[in-house]
Amino acid sequence: MSFQRRASEKTTELTASVPVKLLTAGSAACFADFITFPLDTAKVRLQIQGEQPVRTVALAPATINTSASLKLNPTSVPATQHVQYRGLVGTITTITRQEGFRTLYNGLSAGLQRQLCFCSIRLGLYDTVKTFYGSLLKENEAGLQIGTRVLAGLTTGGAAVMIAQPTDVVKVRFQAATRSSTGRRYASTLEAYRTIHREEGVRGLWRGAMPNVGRNAIVNVAEIVCYDVVKDCLLLYAHMPNDIRCHFSAAVVAGLAATIVASPVDVVKTRYMNSPRGQYRGAIDCAIRMGAKEGVAAFYKGFVPSFARLVSWNVVMWISYEQLKLVIFNRNQS
Repeated sequence: MSFQRRASEKTTELTASVPVKLLTAGSAACFADFITFPLDTAKVRLQIQGEQPVRTVALAPATINTSASLKLNPTSVPATQHVQYRGLVGTITTITRQEGFRTLYNGLSAGLQRQLCFCSIRLGLYDTVKTFYGSLLKENEAGLQIGTRVLAGLTTGGAAVMIAQPTDVVKVRFQAATRSSTGRRYASTLEAYRTIHREEGVRGLWRGAMPNVGRNAIVNVAEIVCYDVVKDCLLLYAHMPNDIRCHFSAAVVAGLAATIVASPVDVVKTRYMNSPRGQYRGAIDCAIRMGAKEGVAAFYKGFVPSFARLVSWNVVMWISYEQLKLVIFNRNQS
């Protein structure tokens, strides 16, 4: 019965039109992004921490009133390395206390634009591309078809980045900007696109595209392929019903896998896209200098919020996507 149910589900997915698939995937991703965006902001802040010295108070003797000195002469504060954010909860608390709760949603507009472009392609076209590769590789349809799924995940993940990269650049820069910075970097996402294009050219909008292609191709395989395979195993071998419990279990595994394999590339991508023009010669140079200056652990900065965000995002997105499929795809067939 499990195999028949899965076969029926695949038939329903294939009969849905491509625009319907794109809209369904994009809508589910936008909802997931809205729910988990504060976790993503915390991850970005932790990832760029240590990249540049933060202006903070140097250690002073106990007899000196540091707070009073700061108020009287704030320009005399020396620039020193300082760990401003500690952990997921600490980072969110610090941002909220110092900059306000709304700061956690800086770049949300660009984030939703990114999901509409990015996830619509990487997820919405996944089944179509998987079917195409399946016809080429002619893998056993009754099996897990790992090769076909991996190729489809790499293809749709890489293609999505090449289209949605400018939205990712803008999102990262909004999330990285602190309220204590000298003025706001951009007043709106539209101004951000225009300013980056004017000051940095077209290449500025696609800054970090290559590491992002690598990162998102890997994440796509870890998220979509892992979810697809785990869900099939639960349906076929564990005889779990195709309901929220199955979707939740597969989404947690997919989120964990994505976090483990993508964190190093994600940190480099974030650092490079947020860097001033000319700071790094490229993404590889950024990775080398970051490793030499901060050690291997730097590549896993923000791992906990990244894990929390990816698992939460996958759970919300996949459950939303599966429910939307039941409503939209079935209605489309009737």
